[in-house]
Amino acid sequence: MKLLERVSLLIRANLNDLVDRAEDPEKMVKQILLDLHNQYIQVKTQLAVALTEQHLVEEKSIDARARATDWMHKAELAVDRGQDGLAKRALERHNTLHETGELFAEQAEEHRKDVELLRETLDKLELKLREAESKKALLMSRHRTARARVRAGRAAFETTDSGPAAALGRIEDTVREETARGTALFELTEEDLESSFARMERAERLDRQLSELKARRALPQSSS
Repeated sequence: MKLLERVSLLIRANLNDLVDRAEDPEKMVKQILLDLHNQYIQVKTQLAVALTEQHLVEEKSIDARARATDWMHKAELAVDRGQDGLAKRALERHNTLHETGELFAEQAEEHRKDVELLRETLDKLELKLREAESKKALLMSRHRTARARVRAGRAAFETTDSGPAAALGRIEDTVREETARGTALFELTEEDLESSFARMERAERLDRQLSELKARRALPQSSS
């Protein structure tokens, strides 16, 4: 996800190095904070989109499964009335809707993973933003003091690992792109009428299901 790549680069940036090389350190820090804020807004927007997609696919899965159950009830009714041909057609609709519901359920799981990743990214980005904002004044004060000493003819300074500037520079924790975004769109396809083998398999499946259904309904078998 390109968005997460950009966020990762911002978070991993060594703020100390950027400030030290900048002609205007304060301007550099403000720009970095602005970029972080912008990326935060984009990640939050993407999270809202991912949540919407997850809920929509979950609803489609529930709807398909409910309709599959309805068609199974219709198949049972047809068997009770001795309408084997009608029962087979109902079973065929049941099978298609059941498979569709399963596929939508898989899509919902992929969207759920996307949502988790985006939430983790948002939390880390928010943490880094708060850290940067809370320590910006200390960082700039430290940097200005060091520059003043250089201009006064003192020895070149080095930032310590324990100071607030270096602490802010630790905005280098990575946000790994682990997205398994499942963006594949599912399309229902009709049975390939030219494939006699496929028709035979479907017919055998329907015969088997009809036999099982009639057995459950305690009715005699028929050759349909």
